[in-house]
Amino acid sequence: MSFDSATVQKTARLARIAVTDDEASRLEGELSKIFDWAEMLNEVDVEGVEPMTSVMPMDLKKRQDEVTDGGYAEKVTANAPESEDHFFVVPKVVE
Repeated sequence: MSFDSATVQKTARLARIAVTDDEASRLEGELSKIFDWAEMLNEVDVEGVEPMTSVMPMDLKKRQDEVTDGGYAEKVTANAPESEDHFFVVPKVVE
């Protein structure tokens, strides 16, 4: 894939990166090489290869998705300057 200066500038603008014209001309070649390398990955035969989460076979640790309050509200609010009924008390900031 070949990049021109306009494409480099547009990509930089979308990424919110300031790129000068000198840098853009240098980046044309670099981005072209990166995308050419990525294109080579399309040549790899992955037919019959299962997706994996790791290079080592393993089972992911799972837990039940349960909503709880943690059971220790006193510990959570213990260091608060002021608390009431297990809630943080903060000064009013909006009139």
